[in-house]
Order: sequence, then C-alpha cells, then structure tokens
Amino acid sequence: MTTMTRWWRDAVFYQVYPRSFADSDGDGVGDLPGIIAHLASLAETGFDAIWLSPFYRSPMADFGYDISDHSDVDPVFGTVADLDALLVEAHRLGLRVIIDLVPNHTSAEHPWFRSSRASRQSPHRDWYVWRDGSPDGGPPNDWQSQFPRVGPGWTFDPPTGQWYLHSYLPDQPDLDWDHPEVVEAMSEVMRGWLRRGVDGFRIDVPQRLAKDRLFRDNEGLAQEPDPRFVGRRYDEDQDHVVDRLRAIRAVTDEFPDRVLVGEVYVLDQRRMARYVAGGDRLHLAHDFTFLRVPWDVAAIRAAIEGALEALGPDGWPTWCLGNHDHGRIATRFGTDGRGEARARLIQMLLLTLRGTPFIYQGDELGLPDSVVPPDRVVDIHDRDRVRGPMAWAPPSVAGAGAGFTTGYPWLPLTDQAERLNVETQLADPASMLSLVRQLLRLRRSTPALRQGDLRLLDGPPGVLIYRRALDGDRLTVVLNLGIDDIIVSTPWVPPCGRILLGTTPGREGESVDGALRLSACEGAVVRTDDDR
Repeated sequence: MTTMTRWWRDAVFYQVYPRSFADSDGDGVGDLPGIIAHLASLAETGFDAIWLSPFYRSPMADFGYDISDHSDVDPVFGTVADLDALLVEAHRLGLRVIIDLVPNHTSAEHPWFRSSRASRQSPHRDWYVWRDGSPDGGPPNDWQSQFPRVGPGWTFDPPTGQWYLHSYLPDQPDLDWDHPEVVEAMSEVMRGWLRRGVDGFRIDVPQRLAKDRLFRDNEGLAQEPDPRFVGRRYDEDQDHVVDRLRAIRAVTDEFPDRVLVGEVYVLDQRRMARYVAGGDRLHLAHDFTFLRVPWDVAAIRAAIEGALEALGPDGWPTWCLGNHDHGRIATRFGTDGRGEARARLIQMLLLTLRGTPFIYQGDELGLPDSVVPPDRVVDIHDRDRVRGPMAWAPPSVAGAGAGFTTGYPWLPLTDQAERLNVETQLADPASMLSLVRQLLRLRRSTPALRQGDLRLLDGPPGVLIYRRALDGDRLTVVLNLGIDDIIVSTPWVPPCGRILLGTTPGREGESVDGALRLSACEGAVVRTDDDR
C-alpha cells in the first residue's frame, strides 16, 4: 500500500460547478475549455485545489448526477481530451484536481441498468436494488426519495413486475453495493480516472451505500435530514458502510498522494466521524451540521466543538458553508440586510479555522441567490437559485452574459452582476474578492493558521473568539456576529498585539493594546506581539 501524504491538510479547495463557471462556445452552458481559461485566475487568487462537479455523459435529469457513461465526458462540457488538458494545466499551475464520484446510483439510461431491467435473468439484474411489492400492492417499504416532490423512493417496472429503488429521481436507480461485481465495476471507474491524473474524488452521498439488508421501514421519517428525528433510519448509514469505505480507500491507495472527500450528509457528528476514522476510510468528510448552522454564536461554536470532539485529536475537520445544493451564504445569512457583511465574516471564519476549507464558486464574490423566474426553473429540488452562472466582467462592458457566455445563459445571472463580478472586484481593494485573496495569502504564509492548535474562548455575547498557535506564533481570531459595535478587551485579546487582517479594509498593522474595537459584523485576526 502506498503511503499517503497530507497535502490536503494545507489545501483550500474551490468547488467548480462546470455548467455555471465559464462558457467557451456561446451555447450558454459552462464547459471544460471555459474552466481551463480561468485556472490561472484561481491559482492567482490563492486556491490550492479544485473540486469539479460532474462532467460525465448524462441525460441531465439531475444535471450530471445521473451518469450514463462513467468513462466519458458529456458533449455539453467538451471531450475527454479537454479533461486531460485541464489536468495538465491545473497541475502546471500547482492546482490539484478532484472530481465527483457518484457510486450510489447511475442514470436509468446507463447500459448496466438497461440490461438490469430487461429481464429478471439478466446478468446485471442484481447490480441494482429490485424487490417485490408489499402485500397490498404498494412499494416494498416506506423509504422516500430525498426529493420531496418525487415521493416514494421506489418505482414499479411493469415488464419484470418488480420495484426498483431510487434514493433520488426515478431516473437515478440505486446500485446494490452488496453485489461484488458492482464494487469491482466502480473500482475500475475510479482506477480509470486516477490513471488519467485526477488527485482524488469527492464521494457523493457515501452514507447511501449501506442500507438495511432487511429493508425495514423508516417509520415516517421525512425526506430531508432532520436532527430532531429520534427514530432509526434504515435507508442509509448502516454499520456496514465502513466496509464500503475501506473498499473505496483501498483502490485510492493504489495511487500516490490522492484524497477522498465525503459528502457525508449525516447530522450526527459522532456518526459522521466514523467515515474518516481508522486511517482506512475517507480522508475528509463535509460536516453538514456545520453547514446548516444559523447565524448564532452559540450554534456555530457548538458545531465547531462537536466536530473537533467527534474527530478526536488525530482527526482533521472539513469546513464549508456553501455548495451547489444549499442557499448562498450572502442570502442565507442576510435576511435582515446584513448579508454582505456577514459573508465577509464567514470567509474569515472558514479560512482561519483548523481544518480544510471548501469554498463554492461565487462565494468569493459574495454572490446572493439568483432570481429565477418560473419559466426558467429547471431543477426539481429548488436549487437553480444557487447555481446561477459566474459573472467575470461587468455587463456594461462584456454584454448581458457578463463574461460567462456570449450566448443566452442556461440560468439567470445575478441581477447585481455589474458589481459582483471578478473584474470589478479585482480592481477594488475593499471588495469581497480582495478580502478572500488577502485571507488566502495570510493562511498560506502563516503555519499557525494551517496547522496550529485551535482553542475556543468564552467571549462576550455575540462574539466568536478562538486562538490559533504553533511554535510560539499566537493568533486570536475575533468575529463580532452581533448587531452592535463592541470593544473586546483582555483576556480575550492580547495586551500587546497587532491586526494582521480585518474584514474592514485598512486595519492591517493597527495596534491592539488590550482592547479591540469592532463594528457590527466585523472581524479581525490579531497576532500576539511579545516584543513590544
């Protein structure tokens, strides 16, 4: 087995949603050549790695998460040669690239499923989850699709007289990971992309790979994950998920320096920690307890403490507060008009915690949810608003496509694109993008922020405070989440120190002599100075 390095502990990941990143050919849909054209910009901003959402051949019922050919690129995004070129250019720039692996399900158009549904005697029949119905003629149990509008997670297939399981759309039948040929087939999918040079995988819904083998009812569990649910789920996260993870990790470890990141949508941090325990499972796991926190100091602190406690001293947290499935940070935390200021605080939080941060494309600009008219809605699960295309230049200069496309964009861009675009924000030292670039430079140049210890402090009401320390370098991060200005004094801030970076421009180098003044929704990173 190859020994893995830990580059991913120092890395800051940037999620690229290909359909909405950059369109090179004017068809209104982002593509791989468009991504290649902007890789240098991502490297210059300070990101270390990118995560590419699916680009595989697909009917696009779920925009790429319904894969019909795991080894090919969908023509809307380009070609396999384009993907190879992307990897070469990214690696030349020092960027690692991980891609989505979707092991739980395929498209109903995949050759495996077409064969499976053709006959009960098909060699692929047991590759998917087929069951007889209940005695009353209904589905085999009460499992529901994760998309509430779909309803039951089972669809009856008249030609063979059985029901097949789909945790999401009926177009996305679940594979049966109890079948060893499925495990080997997906292992070969992984090997194919690893040989091409990808640096790892973000694993889609790994908790779904282990379902109850007795197919017991969930007893009325709602479709959406709910931390208030006190019963037991049987449609996911069963104990044998550990075997699934070990199989995936064993394949990955055949290749040096690769990483596995899990979309572990389990709202119990101790159970989530099992997915990265033992050194033979995932390397990183997104913590959705953290992603779902409200704007509340106690809740944010509890989520951080919960993750650190669950992972233990040898564990490594993964932090994100946005992705292609959840409301934009600036909108989610901005219901009272403070979205932009709070989004700046969030970036400081993400980039100064101990662990590996993930930033969703556009959040470095402070993009809000897009406004999507009813006639432009394409997603069954109300996610169009968070998938609006990137704006690269002001529409007044680049046209209505704002540098994303010369054509008609597949989803509307933000109506604030004149201000919330890359070109404009690069020229503005007070912009969100400028702040993110400064934070990334600070993180890269400060080992205490990348690898140092973290200690949360009991701060004044409305203020989140924590210390980072490594080899005598001591930093204090102070984030005022409240709506009032405040002066934070010792013992929370050092008696002698200086501001390394603030969310308000121009405070760098300012002395902190036992007191730090912060406006509402303002934060600062302070270095203790013992030489003064």
